[in-house]
Amino acid sequence: MASEELQKVLELIASRPALEGTPTLEQMRANMESHAFPATAAATVTPVNANGVAGEWVVVAESDPKRRVLYFHGGGYVFGSPLTHRRLCEDIARAGRCAVLNLDYRLAPEHPFPAAVDDAIAGLKFIRANGPDDVGQPESTFVAGDSAGGGLTLATLLAARDQAIEQPNAAVAISPWTDLANTGESVTSLADDDPQKSSVPMLEHLAAQYLGGADAENPLASPLYADYAGLPPLLLQVGGPEMLLSDTTRAAERARAAGVEVVEEVWDEMFHVWHLYAPMLPEGQEAIERIGEFIRQHA
Repeated sequence: MASEELQKVLELIASRPALEGTPTLEQMRANMESHAFPATAAATVTPVNANGVAGEWVVVAESDPKRRVLYFHGGGYVFGSPLTHRRLCEDIARAGRCAVLNLDYRLAPEHPFPAAVDDAIAGLKFIRANGPDDVGQPESTFVAGDSAGGGLTLATLLAARDQAIEQPNAAVAISPWTDLANTGESVTSLADDDPQKSSVPMLEHLAAQYLGGADAENPLASPLYADYAGLPPLLLQVGGPEMLLSDTTRAAERARAAGVEVVEEVWDEMFHVWHLYAPMLPEGQEAIERIGEFIRQHA
């Protein structure tokens, strides 16, 4: 049974006014940042240049600097920033007792596919040689992300495999967008139920912005269409009413068919990336604790 706090969070989301007229890209990005939960005073945030890509280390007292997570924020490859996901990275750092590199990968339409994948690979190489305290090898590495960042997480694993780069110990994808062709059954069947009020036209617009004319079924843009052989263990979490539910369930099926160890969690009644509301939503904190357990299990 869902918590009493869930209804309050859903009411908060529904009460947010829509931007008037035809907002600019800058206005939409700023609007997303205005809704972010700030990091607490317990977190230390340190800007870093990760092999030419901006980012920030997010650590807490519980963080082991040799247990490193590379995190990709969501936002349809067009919105989002380290600021919008800083609190989530802090929560993951605490739950996983790890250091989190919150990567500021390049966004579309200014930098279309495969810019984000290129930046992600640069970040992966960086955490293998650098920690939050100094240069040094890790004891374990992980890749994680939500929404578009969840799709980018899987794309990073695929690109690393294709480039003969050592895989991380495991990876976590939260509500991942794995199919930029938007062919999933839930994209239409749950369009009216998704608490975040997403829409097919919105998904199609974001996909077009990111793809910049590339094939929507390119596995590095849409990991659903990939061969998952050789990938590390995966934790996939998704909300039951999400439009992107099929993006998770189909990707999990393909990964299992390729012999990948997959933990697939469908959280009934939860909305897209409910983890972001962990400061006021028990289910968000519970899901983050599961991520922390998964990271510690594979460290």
